Amino acid sequence: MTDRTTYVTLTGVRRRGWTDSMVRDLLGSPDVQGRDPRRWSLAPVRLYLLVRVETVERTAEFAAASLLSKARSAAAGVYAERRRAAVLSAIRAEPIEVPLLPGPELERRAVRHRHLLGGARGPGGGDAGDAPPETEALVRWQVSYLRHALSRYESLLDGLYGETGRGDAGRLLRRRLYEAIAAAYPPLARECRRRIAVER
Repeated sequence: MTDRTTYVTLTGVRRRGWTDSMVRDLLGSPDVQGRDPRRWSLAPVRLYLLVRVETVERTAEFAAASLLSKARSAAAGVYAERRRAAVLSAIRAEPIEVPLLPGPELERRAVRHRHLLGGARGPGGGDAGDAPPETEALVRWQVSYLRHALSRYESLLDGLYGETGRGDAGRLLRRRLYEAIAAAYPPLARECRRRIAVER
């Protein structure tokens, strides 16, 4: 059995500030490779002699690679922040065009949309196509239908990755869409405000 105190795993090497490309270029092949007997995994365990890792960390090549990696990481962060700011600006500036429909037509489309989504049962337990839904349910369905009709604006989020940037932009976009629906259909404003509050 290998004495693991003298070895470091690939995860351990990464914790020490190594990137995968640095491991590949500066360390090369692992000193020990095999299956972890403690848990089943398709990925083999790669172990590197700690002495070898520490020796490479003292070289000029490692220092240069580490600086380059930090510079690339910082540049990627700056690019991501610029992209996020650009997308947020685009969302704020984009005019939202809500389809204006007569009341009965909006109700018909909302009920049909609800039916297509699998909500075939009406609020009273009957078939959604048999009887008109309750007013509150109908308002929710109308807002959902209009929100779906505005889904083309989701393309404004393209190119945003990562939880923080995409999450902020998504919340801003949804708020703007609900505000536009509320402005176009004042009877739906209360439901739109409720949905905005839920997402905060």
